[in-house]
Amino acid sequence: MRAVVQRVKRARVEVDHAIVGNIDAGVLVFLGVGREDTEKDADYLAEKIANLRIFGDEEGKMSKSILDLGLGALVVPQFTIWGDCRKGRRPSFSHAAPPEQAEQMYEYFVRRMNDTKVHTEKGRFQAMMDVHLINDGPVTLLLDSSKLF
Repeated sequence: MRAVVQRVKRARVEVDHAIVGNIDAGVLVFLGVGREDTEKDADYLAEKIANLRIFGDEEGKMSKSILDLGLGALVVPQFTIWGDCRKGRRPSFSHAAPPEQAEQMYEYFVRRMNDTKVHTEKGRFQAMMDVHLINDGPVTLLLDSSKLF
């Protein structure tokens, strides 16, 4: 399971011009599910993201997490994170989970984020979404549950 995590001042997701997910300060998480991912991968990333110290303290050092500060998370499903562009010009998505499996793991991940007591909103699986955000920093991190990066 892979995630692109962005620290945001606010973010929202719209589908057909209607807001389906919205947070103030917190993290925007683009989540991609791989074919081999299990609930263990979702557990790892949910715990990691909830406790990731990417917010400044009184001295400006990154030592606070969304959990520490009571901030929110907006989780957007994005299978293109699994796009492999090493060959040719068209990305291959052969390592991305099929939609049914990916949706189940995405929903499980969102539940796990809520279990950590982080207010978590979400996008809409398999919908064309307009994602709006104001980056804070910017701070953008790539996470992989297999720790490949």
